[in-house]
Amino acid sequence: MRIGMLTGGGDVPGLNVAIKTVVREAARRGWSVLGLRRGWEGLVHYDPADPAGADWLMELTPERVRTIDRTGGTILHTSRIDPDRLTRAEAPERLKGRFAAGAKTADLTPDVIAAFEALKLDALIAVGGDGTLAYGARLARDGLPIVTLPKTMDNDVWGTDVCIGYSTAITRSVDAVTALRTTAGSHERVLIVELFGRRSGETALLSGLLADADRTLISEVPVDADRLAAFAAADHAANPSRYSVIVAAEGVTLKGGAEVEHGEADAYGRRRLGGIGEVIGTEIKQRTGLDTIVQRLAYMMRSGPPDSFDRMLATGFATFAVELVEQKRFGTFCAVQGGRYVALDAGEPGRGRRGVDVARMYDAETYRPRISAMDGRPAFIG
Repeated sequence: MRIGMLTGGGDVPGLNVAIKTVVREAARRGWSVLGLRRGWEGLVHYDPADPAGADWLMELTPERVRTIDRTGGTILHTSRIDPDRLTRAEAPERLKGRFAAGAKTADLTPDVIAAFEALKLDALIAVGGDGTLAYGARLARDGLPIVTLPKTMDNDVWGTDVCIGYSTAITRSVDAVTALRTTAGSHERVLIVELFGRRSGETALLSGLLADADRTLISEVPVDADRLAAFAAADHAANPSRYSVIVAAEGVTLKGGAEVEHGEADAYGRRRLGGIGEVIGTEIKQRTGLDTIVQRLAYMMRSGPPDSFDRMLATGFATFAVELVEQKRFGTFCAVQGGRYVALDAGEPGRGRRGVDVARMYDAETYRPRISAMDGRPAFIG
């Protein structure tokens, strides 16, 4: 059997562990694995008639992947394209004719399937977040033999309790907040640490809890600037070292305000979030006179090697995926529910969006995590 494997969307620590595990599990069964480079872009751009098409492929052998688990990122590289609504600029020249006159996008799924067949693949394992998983579900509906795995720092994929990359993002964030306390304390300032989290504040919630931040702001709850400033001043005064700490997800909004975006929109009209930390810092300074330190962790949250939990999770997910391929249980999505691996329909992630259960896990009045009712809950409390 010959398996194709790709990684899509933003990189996270643990992807290389998943790649290595798939290759080793396949080799044990006498199978081969072909890496498809740059996510779905690899299958869009691969042209069987063009020798240069090999640039989009990577043969994965046990020798080739022997040490890749020691680093973060993905050796297969990644992209954020959607082949079922690909823009003209993203399409290779040979496929420009697929676009109707005046159309901005085209569905190149037939070409993706044709590439899969030309490569003589028996199955495909795709690792990604919402976008990658949504397109994987589309291919499953079209009959492609596919198994998908979730990865994202935000942990916002519907149907699974945890995703590859989430644990390391929390580990990095807690370490950073802890380190930044020395500077905040030395200068007697309000420290504001901005984390990734566009729609879900779960990463910020758990990072703020474990780093013992004074206040934690999540994407699901708009923030009252007056109330937050009063809290920041009170926390600052109560601390013998005269500083306070606020952790904020990038998707946080002030009451009556909009998300803070920056940069040019991409081909799909999406702009990057980021900058709410600066906005909050300005609001606090204006109301209290306290100086602030604003630190956006951004890509530091997903740089470097995975922590132990992400190594374990990626190993488990990848092993499970190969077992599903062996059993020919295609059109499936690998998930964790209640601490156990389960196989769901590939379309499951598209049925909702996971976020913080505010009523159960957060005090919206004080802007603090509220973890309780632990009896019977999984050990991973996110």
